Amino acid sequence: MRKLNALLILCFALLFASTVQGQTNTGVNNASLNGNYAFNFNGISGNGTVSSAFAAVGRFTADGAGTLTNGQLDTNTVGGGGAAQSFTGTYSIGGDNRGVMTLNFSGSSAKLTFAMMANGNAQFIKFDASGGTGTIGSGTMEKADTTAYSTARITGDYAFGAAGFDNGNNRAAIEGRFTSNGTGALTNAAGDLNGYGTDYPMAFTAANYAVSDTATGRGTMHLAFTFGGAPASLNFVFYVVNSGKLFVMESDAVTTATPLLNGAVVRQQIPAGGFTNASLNGNLVISLTGHSACGTVSGVPKAVAGLLTANGSGALSLTYDENFCRAPNSVTAAPGTYSVAGNGRASITIGGYSLVAYLVNANQIFLFVSDSNVLFGLGEPQAAGPFTNSALKGAYAGFATNPVGFGVAVFSGQFSADGATPTGNITGTEDISTSNGPVSGAAFRATYSVASSPTNGRGMMTITSGSGGNAVIYMISASKFVAVPLNDPNPAVWDFELSSASASLSLSSLSLNPASVTGGNSSTGTVTLSGAAPSGGAVVALSSSNTVAARVPSSVTVAAGATSATFTVSTSAVAASTTATISGVYGGVTRSAALTVVPAPPPAATLSSLTLNPTSVIGGVQSSTGTVRLSAPAPAGGAQVMLSSSNGAARVPSSVIVPAGATSATFTVNTSVVLISTSATISASYNGTTRTTSLSLLL
Repeated sequence: MRKLNALLILCFALLFASTVQGQTNTGVNNASLNGNYAFNFNGISGNGTVSSAFAAVGRFTADGAGTLTNGQLDTNTVGGGGAAQSFTGTYSIGGDNRGVMTLNFSGSSAKLTFAMMANGNAQFIKFDASGGTGTIGSGTMEKADTTAYSTARITGDYAFGAAGFDNGNNRAAIEGRFTSNGTGALTNAAGDLNGYGTDYPMAFTAANYAVSDTATGRGTMHLAFTFGGAPASLNFVFYVVNSGKLFVMESDAVTTATPLLNGAVVRQQIPAGGFTNASLNGNLVISLTGHSACGTVSGVPKAVAGLLTANGSGALSLTYDENFCRAPNSVTAAPGTYSVAGNGRASITIGGYSLVAYLVNANQIFLFVSDSNVLFGLGEPQAAGPFTNSALKGAYAGFATNPVGFGVAVFSGQFSADGATPTGNITGTEDISTSNGPVSGAAFRATYSVASSPTNGRGMMTITSGSGGNAVIYMISASKFVAVPLNDPNPAVWDFELSSASASLSLSSLSLNPASVTGGNSSTGTVTLSGAAPSGGAVVALSSSNTVAARVPSSVTVAAGATSATFTVSTSAVAASTTATISGVYGGVTRSAALTVVPAPPPAATLSSLTLNPTSVIGGVQSSTGTVRLSAPAPAGGAQVMLSSSNGAARVPSSVIVPAGATSATFTVNTSVVLISTSATISASYNGTTRTTSLSLLL
């Protein structure tokens, strides 16, 4: 058994026959990788004749200075896996945030290459294959919370998703949800299994878990269920990332009846009253990988990315691009329907295809297609756009995710996009692993164009380095996008996320709208960064030079992936026009804008009175003089006061003008002979107010 385990470890990370070249790993950025990490790995092993699935999960502690301790690794593949294997290691991160890592096992060592992200996590690949033999694959390293290394901390609602292959390279996937009670029991479990192209509901009969090692965060999970009327069970080993996320790998022997599944368990955010159709409302970027049968050739890698738009009430449309049977295919605005159950299970129909999803949160899903391709992946909420070239700007770490064939070329690297319009440029350096051997420090060059319409955030990338080719882009946010290579005969989904190389992120502008307000009213301020905010957001400090006249919050946070945020400037009444300077500070850069606060204008004049002198006249012999008086001086151009009389024996002009700046004006009431004494009501109206008075007409 010791000999078998040593061989399995070598299968995970064979000794490198070739030297890693092109890395400028002087260790200047070693502090970027610091603390406890959990990792997962999806790969394929082959020897030129046959290939099989390979997977690993584990953890380590990085000291920020180039040393790894407390390493532990579990692997599984056809023929068996190794459990809880200890390792130490070293690493070095260069100025471009590309790194090399050496894992030291008992009697052997292995190397990985990786790219750091802005949140302190890393994307990695391993150089394993050479001459058509070895293992290719990729994975992620994520910061781990050691306080969550206990059974009690894994409590609440969770969704899960995993995919893989059996020993005949037939593809399968599962997804579902359960509730953990914090003592080892998993209740309210529901799930679906795509068994080689057929969707089977999973009727759970038992489910439990335990964090068995509180020092490493290693645990086990057991799921027992029936599907298609037959009993089955799956056993997993997991490593805790935090109380809301576990990296899981199936630990059962890989057979024709039991595939090797690898994936994640994540916190499920169920709204009050449960999920509904309204929980899918807006844009989701989906990315999926699977296998296709192309004529007489089976097991051809397939990769898909697209934008799914749901209306919140059961209708959707999907625009997607795929590399299917080694040829590009694009579908625009395919209509569909969906129905979401309270536990988050969503049944989706698009054309002749049936899909099953489990919601993690609103507009966030695990997803598979119920056909023989067994496409499996994620749906992630697209941030508010619109997205054009200017949004795809800055430094990104990128890698090829979840390879499903031994012919897939996996890579990790650092890339820089300039955001230029109408054609942007991406340059970078990548480390590549193929079945024929590794290539390190390869230069990458491409142009790109991203549009907000008709499909928000969809773009095309034209690769001019290497063998060239095209890839389609779908932007999730300004800090993350996915791409599918359209000309690669063995595609994977490419993932690009904001890199820690973007330390130059700063505040590019602060604007106010409006820039002049009447005291007591408010203005809206907008801060804009030079690039996308990192994970956790960017906190911009705010201040006002005159807090009596204009006040701002102490800070505003630009959400992760966004480039701007708004805040409110509140003002007070002032006696005279006053200017306040509103300032924001981020990334060592200060930006300011002036706000003018002006006094409130005097109230508009109204008609305060109407008088007659005299108030009694002999009809046809005498006239009366009317006076209209305003509550304030008349505005520029004067004030036109409308006049009327209720009796034709007393006649008034249709209006009288109060001159600009004056408060009153007079007019004449002419009279006629009357047969009997009577009266007339004289009326005046201005600016919504009416005044009346009476004139007596005598014989």
